[in-house]
Amino acid sequence: MNLYRRGLKLGSAVLLTSVLVTGLGIGQLPQAQAASGTAKVTASQTFITGDQFYQAMKQAATEAGGSFTMPEVSSNRVLRSQAAVLLQQWLGLEDAAESFSDVPDQAAYAGAVGAVKKAGLMKGYSDTSFLPGAPLTADDLERLHDRVVSYLAPFILPEATISKLQLAMEQGKITSKQLVQMYLDRIDKYDDQGISLQAVLSVNPDALSIAEALDQERAEKGPRGPLHGIPILVKDNFDTADMPTTAGCLCLKESIPPQDADQIAKLKEAGAIILGKTNLHEFAFGITTSSSLGGQTKNPYALDHYPGGSSGGTGAAIAANFAAAGLGTDTGGSIRIPSSFNSLVGIRPTIGLSSRDGIIPLALTQDVGGPIARTVEDAAILLDATVGYDPDDVATAYSVGRIPASYTDFLDVNGLKGARIGVATELFQENNDQEKAVTEVVSNAVKELEALGATVVNIKIPNLEEIMKYPSLSGYEFKFQLNDYLEELGDKAPYHSLAEIIASGEYDKSQEQSMKAREARETLDTQEYKDIVLKRTSLTRDSLLKVMADYKLDAIVYPTSTQPPALIGEGQSSGNNNRLSPFSGFPAITVPAGFTKDGLPVGIEFLGRAFDEGTLIKLAYSYEQGTHHRHAPALTP
Repeated sequence: MNLYRRGLKLGSAVLLTSVLVTGLGIGQLPQAQAASGTAKVTASQTFITGDQFYQAMKQAATEAGGSFTMPEVSSNRVLRSQAAVLLQQWLGLEDAAESFSDVPDQAAYAGAVGAVKKAGLMKGYSDTSFLPGAPLTADDLERLHDRVVSYLAPFILPEATISKLQLAMEQGKITSKQLVQMYLDRIDKYDDQGISLQAVLSVNPDALSIAEALDQERAEKGPRGPLHGIPILVKDNFDTADMPTTAGCLCLKESIPPQDADQIAKLKEAGAIILGKTNLHEFAFGITTSSSLGGQTKNPYALDHYPGGSSGGTGAAIAANFAAAGLGTDTGGSIRIPSSFNSLVGIRPTIGLSSRDGIIPLALTQDVGGPIARTVEDAAILLDATVGYDPDDVATAYSVGRIPASYTDFLDVNGLKGARIGVATELFQENNDQEKAVTEVVSNAVKELEALGATVVNIKIPNLEEIMKYPSLSGYEFKFQLNDYLEELGDKAPYHSLAEIIASGEYDKSQEQSMKAREARETLDTQEYKDIVLKRTSLTRDSLLKVMADYKLDAIVYPTSTQPPALIGEGQSSGNNNRLSPFSGFPAITVPAGFTKDGLPVGIEFLGRAFDEGTLIKLAYSYEQGTHHRHAPALTP
């Protein structure tokens, strides 16, 4: 219900005194309890006194470096409505509308309740119940203290989550335009100069004006959602109609597609700002992220090491806080490997959950696009914005009816309690020191899963050896699907076929043999290709589903990569673990598991059933919140 119109003020000392003295009756609980499922305040809980409330808020102001002007509160208990009014007056919050059914329209404190809810300081016990007459409890006060500290603290960009960025914009600490400029400054400082990560290929020349327009829209209409005004970096194989889309190749350096990729269009519709395009292993061929257009991207945790690939530019950029989050693509392991190598969260969604239309293909049988972020929550927010049916990608028809209202609903800190996790022991390797270092970290992560409430079961995946003998289809499909993509560019396409690109010489010469081998393939109408598509897929799916059913598993875990980032110039291997997801089409999420003794990031991967991203997010979030292994690279403070 709209209890107070915007603009009404509660500044009157008489009104404040009235609310503090009368409330709904000092120390009395409201007569009507909240609807079914609402948390209730009980007599057994510890209620805080007025002085305790005053001292806690004073301490919060001191911790945040803010001023404190709240009058002393002398009462044996503080009602939630009283706390709302006191906070509003102290912090100068404007009245705001709220929708709690237990806050009467005529209540003097209604505008204050709306104000503190809008500011993120006090929330209801449910969407409809605030319990204004309930005494503030010790638990309430602890949460309120932390929120007030966060509210008063100056805005700090590095490691800021999407929700914190939104809160800072809502509080007026920063605008989207200022946020864009701060990220551009970091790109200039650490990517173009200084340590020169070489992660970003191009920046959007219109990013600041887009942000300014979104700031105006926020002021007039409010935010569209959690991505409103949030800068995002995307791998440069996603079509962007306002910037070149190059796949890292000199041959496409001026190629501007006629329209945005479906996922890019969805992000823009959600209010996100495409800040720029990131480097990748040219045409997504490899896992070290080197291209003729962008050169060699470096790992921000160790500049002489690879960042993973093929989405290594996005991985290095998001790890170094060049944007709030990013998009990568994954044909074999190209989201998950760079996420692992940069202490990030990466989601490879179920094939068909998100559209591939407008992504330069490598092998559509295996290709997906998905989020790369610093937290599971941010990855879930990005996934929400990019999933759904697209008539231009028939595979997405399988997602209809299988997408939840929001993947953020699965962010359960206790999500591992009672979960059954299968540990694929055969995927832990110890053939050399690098593999042993990874196994040590992920083995410890398995112990942490157990400590967080999961039942851990050692498993063997049926037919694993046979599954791993199958090749990736990128060597088969690339030529034909790239040619189709170039044809769709129309007359503006700089080249019209892989053959023309090879003839031009405008590509990374280290990939010449791979490109020529793909060009030499004459047709996909072969028994060999058909056997791989049909038999490999069914064998992998059946084997994974059987072991999960036999052991009643919620997910299977294993090292994302069997080796950590290698030294630039040396060979980089990731093992075959990443094949299970693309071969089956099932989703997988990688989460930071810690660091080797040499300080190199390591990830643990959770694999689940088709369209069960929600479960994987729940498990990964619980693990992330229970361990907090990620830390920002020291080289990009």
